Amino acid sequence: MLKGLFGASRQAKRDDAELGKGVWRRDHDRFRRGLDRFHQMLEGLEAAGAAGAAGAEGAAKASGPASGPAPSPVCSEGTYQAMVVVANNLADLLPIVHGIVMEAQRTAPSDGMEVPLGTGGYLNDVHRELSRSGNALAAAAEALALVRLGVGEASGVELKAAIVARHVERAGELLHKQATS
Repeated sequence: MLKGLFGASRQAKRDDAELGKGVWRRDHDRFRRGLDRFHQMLEGLEAAGAAGAAGAEGAAKASGPASGPAPSPVCSEGTYQAMVVVANNLADLLPIVHGIVMEAQRTAPSDGMEVPLGTGGYLNDVHRELSRSGNALAAAAEALALVRLGVGEASGVELKAAIVARHVERAGELLHKQATS
């Protein structure tokens, strides 16, 4: 218990030093929260799939072979595995976001609510893309929740995850383009 508490405290201090306490840190934290939420939905999808499969087996045993097809589980194993791949790809973006935010903090430190001024307003664009990536990640988690409930499609989750990746990529491009100019 205490080891985890002290580890969390050390990580928070390290994040404060690397990411600051302003807009860049908020962008990073928003992305991390969205990623955590996505993984929570994935765990729920796994549980719903297991419960659905167990319910289908029980219904098939109770009704016998002549009663027709058993109800399908909420989530097939293929859908779950596809969502695991999506989750892994999204998790791979976290170190990239962390790097972008660290570089942005070094370039234009922020300890408040305002985006620091930069030549041509490019820092506003970097912040905007990072914010959009966090929002798109929350939308991907919501789409996964719909899949979990049996009313959404895995392709919708994949589409939203691709949007997240595009926003992260664009934020990196904007930050590095200005740095090399």
